[in-house]
Amino acid sequence: MAEFGFIKVAAAVPSVRVADCIYNSERIMGLIERADSQGVEFIVFPELALTAYSCKDLFHQKQLLESAEEALAQLVGETAEMDITVILGMPVRRGTQIADAAVVFGQGEIYGVVPKSFLANSREAGEGRWFTPAWQLNDDTVTLCGQEVPMGADLIFKSEKVTFGVEIGSDLFAPFPPGSYHAISGAEIIFNTGAGNELIGKHDYLRASIANHSAKTYSGYVYASAGFGESTTDLVFSGNAIIAENGKILAQSPRFTMEEQLAVCDIDIDYLNHDRMVDSFTSNANLSGRDYRIVKIFSDGCADKDGCESGTAIERIYNPMPFVPDDDQMDERCEEIFNIQVSALAKRLLHTNCKSAVIGISGGLDSTLALLVTVQTFDTLQIPRSNILAVTMPGFGTTDRTYNNAVDLINALGVTFREISIKEACIQHFKDLQHEISNHNVVYENSQARERTQILMDLSNQVNGMVIGTGDFSELALGWATYNGDHMSMYGVNADIPKTLVKYLVTWVAKFRSDKKTGDTLLDIVDTPISPELIPADEQGNIKQKTEDLVGPYELHDFFLYHMLRYGATPEKIYFLAKRSFAGKYDNETIKKWLTTCIRRFFNMQFKRSCLPDGPKVGSVGLSPRGDWQMSSDSCSTVWMEQLEDLE
Repeated sequence: MAEFGFIKVAAAVPSVRVADCIYNSERIMGLIERADSQGVEFIVFPELALTAYSCKDLFHQKQLLESAEEALAQLVGETAEMDITVILGMPVRRGTQIADAAVVFGQGEIYGVVPKSFLANSREAGEGRWFTPAWQLNDDTVTLCGQEVPMGADLIFKSEKVTFGVEIGSDLFAPFPPGSYHAISGAEIIFNTGAGNELIGKHDYLRASIANHSAKTYSGYVYASAGFGESTTDLVFSGNAIIAENGKILAQSPRFTMEEQLAVCDIDIDYLNHDRMVDSFTSNANLSGRDYRIVKIFSDGCADKDGCESGTAIERIYNPMPFVPDDDQMDERCEEIFNIQVSALAKRLLHTNCKSAVIGISGGLDSTLALLVTVQTFDTLQIPRSNILAVTMPGFGTTDRTYNNAVDLINALGVTFREISIKEACIQHFKDLQHEISNHNVVYENSQARERTQILMDLSNQVNGMVIGTGDFSELALGWATYNGDHMSMYGVNADIPKTLVKYLVTWVAKFRSDKKTGDTLLDIVDTPISPELIPADEQGNIKQKTEDLVGPYELHDFFLYHMLRYGATPEKIYFLAKRSFAGKYDNETIKKWLTTCIRRFFNMQFKRSCLPDGPKVGSVGLSPRGDWQMSSDSCSTVWMEQLEDLE
């Protein structure tokens, strides 16, 4: 299955009997059939799986080697009508040399044989006793099952949809792993036929190595290692099936089980290639010093199978909150984000020799986070909190709830409180403009935002301070800011913090960094509907103007923006992913509506982002016009909108 760039892969751990190739091939075939029924396109088995890894001196027995080749021939024949490519570990003899190899085959053809480059010879391992490393093998072809096939560590396999390379076991841990060269030369997935035994702490090292290897090579990594059935004379093999993508473990099997394991996952080739393109990764291919032979294979996977409709085999679901840390990382990540904001503001204050700050406090999420960051910065620099001038500026839409929360928060944090109403100034401004105050249009709204910014800027001159910006990443992406109003400040501490993350950061401070009274105020701010409060409240005094009713749910927009900006995903793909990730919460029509709004506003409002104040980068996605996102303000959204119109 390869629609939207997905490739379905599997890592398999069969039950084996040592030196029983007939039994082992039957178990292997059973797992291949299971994988094929799930639409898997590529499956990898453990190192020497066809014979079992722990045969030791039996590898020098002609009978075992011939039996392995006969079993391979049977597997090649049995899989000839399947749209699946198999990467299988087995010993391969060439003359008087034996290679610990991975055989790649499918559709009745053996595509190539990749021998192990870095044999494991330390302590319990002794592979050099039986096998010849790749670089010492004499020829670059081998006759196997009656087919003359390419053999060598210089093979890369290429289908219409993906390019991959193969490592064997301890190749992964070499100073210069073969997979690194494979990836630089174009391989998007690395398959590893492994057989590492278990030791205390070794599993964590293995996971970290796989994740790091996939991260530094912008690749998918599919690893299968020997499991139940291997000899326990001296060693224990627990069985590991692990699939990673660009630094993240996507799937893994349980260890120490007598059951056969099959880990299946979709690897997103489009996203990997996007990162390689942005980083100019494969332009360094000449640095590898290797000339690779490209072997073409012909597996097209589920897309060509009878009864397998396009798109139905994709099972991967993305995190609907991609900017929000996982629960087990929440405390650590929130503290790190908070510290980045604090460090950035501290540097700017020291550089400008500024000892005071001015910040507008509305009782909303963004200004709350900005104030919390500013307070921590002043504490870090040992500047009195009283040098922070926190200003409430009630307007026509200010409600008691937000006003009281703003005042309570200011008093609780011990900063200097100042209240300046904008009503009279705005009324006078409306008179000067001959604008009817009952006309609640964009003039009515934006004049309030600009009046507040004018007050903050003038106060900063009065106290020789710095205006701290409060606008967040999501608002800036959608252009949900008044140009030269709340759009402007002297330093924007929240510029790289998406709205969904702002909520979690404020909640984190409330629960883990505040006393109960302050925490209660912060949690009520989190629960308050998001609003600019520029339109008068309803008859009950409640917020009438709710941002998410006007521009759409921020959790949807943050999801859209993440996939569009982080990976360059098309509207069609974003729509597909959102339908799966928000199934049961938003219907397709709603998702399409707000995705259209998101892309339209993102393009139309670039002019606001082209002149943003400085602010710190926090995550993998940013909108700074000086670095992360450089886009002409006159860029057209036509091709994106056309694809949206065609979505069903």
